[in-house]
Amino acid sequence: MDFKQLNLIDPILKALKQEGYETPSPIQSEAIPLLLAGKDLLGCAQTGTGKTAAFAIPILQILYKQRINSLQKRKLQALILTPTRELAIQISQSFQAYGRYTGLKFAVVFGGVSQNPQVKSMRSGIDILVATPGRLNDLIGQNLCDLSNISMFVLDEADRMLDMGFIRDVKKVIAQLPQNRQNLLFSATMPKEIAELASSFLNNPVTVEVTPAYSTVDTIEQFVYFVDKNNKMPLLIELLKDKTIISALIFSRTKHGADKIRKALNTAGITADAIHSNKSQTARQNALRAFKEGRVRILVATDIAARGIDIEQLSHVINYDLPNEPETYIHRIGRTGRAGFSGIAMSFCSFDEKPYLKDIQKLIKKEISVVPDHPYPMRIFEHIEPKSQVRLKHDIRKSETVMKIAVQGSKNIVRQKNVQFDMNPINENTKTGTNNSMKQKSRKINWYNKRRKNNR
Repeated sequence: MDFKQLNLIDPILKALKQEGYETPSPIQSEAIPLLLAGKDLLGCAQTGTGKTAAFAIPILQILYKQRINSLQKRKLQALILTPTRELAIQISQSFQAYGRYTGLKFAVVFGGVSQNPQVKSMRSGIDILVATPGRLNDLIGQNLCDLSNISMFVLDEADRMLDMGFIRDVKKVIAQLPQNRQNLLFSATMPKEIAELASSFLNNPVTVEVTPAYSTVDTIEQFVYFVDKNNKMPLLIELLKDKTIISALIFSRTKHGADKIRKALNTAGITADAIHSNKSQTARQNALRAFKEGRVRILVATDIAARGIDIEQLSHVINYDLPNEPETYIHRIGRTGRAGFSGIAMSFCSFDEKPYLKDIQKLIKKEISVVPDHPYPMRIFEHIEPKSQVRLKHDIRKSETVMKIAVQGSKNIVRQKNVQFDMNPINENTKTGTNNSMKQKSRKINWYNKRRKNNR
């Protein structure tokens, strides 16, 4: 099957040809006819399967036909909601590529940058808006975005929305949409919460499941290296000496870890950059552009920052830290092996991370191949707490001891005072003796004063 058999209009076919698209992917061949027929759709598909084109192409065709048959003022009719800035930019670029000959107008809004240029682009009149939930809700709250004419709504990467805590923001956006609309939801995985969300706004949806909900792409070779935590960096540098690793995306669990890996690689003479949420949008875009153009060989990223990375021929993904959520592993390695190309995913696993590996293999229903022969085999087979944790526990015990001593000391002081009070009781006899001595002193003073007066 080719795209002509999907009954697409000439402007879109011309754009697809320029992009080098000839044969639709499985999700495209299934989803496009259903969406052109006006059906709601629940798509379970991993990244790299062509799902962006699966919803972008029918949206463009439907709105194009409406546009040429209408003389009304241009109104916002399609909304695509996505979790990250990078993914929003990627989707917007896809719409621009596929719709370059349709005459439709697009805009993208996301946080982390000034809203003024984004608001200006919307005020000029647009047909399609790609947005992240936070910035869109901000604009709605300022009455700068009108969703009353939306006829097509896409919730993309719904499972990542859940992971990032955006579900409440998503529901706020959905509450602003008109009731009569076509709905699409795409998710790489389908946890219970996403299934419940889908049932709340999809109307008799058709389910398209290109691959099992928790599976990895077959074109990706997966390997795991058992290595001690302190030997991960030497092993990484050793592996990157292999020139067949043309480009690699390395995942770190933390932002601090990503920067640390980048610095160590640069020190070793390996060109690397890092992207994470602490970096400005401009810095992230520049790093990503340099990586895509081949000026930077290695890109180190956190899970959230890497969500929108779309590089067709990325050769390797390396999990420097195994994710503690098995679904995240699927998202990570899905950065390679895209659009039918092969890819390699390598994971470093220390003793403490073995439970994570077990959960991942259970989820994907596959044993990941172990690389037994490498320069830094695992030698630590017990849990060793980090020095920071040991120091923290020591400080806590020390502070608890100090508190006990302080409390005990205060109790002793109170007891001593009570004893002193008991040993020196103020009785009536003591009071009488004190009064008598005062009276005697008073008499002596009076006698002295009288004598002085007489002597004058």
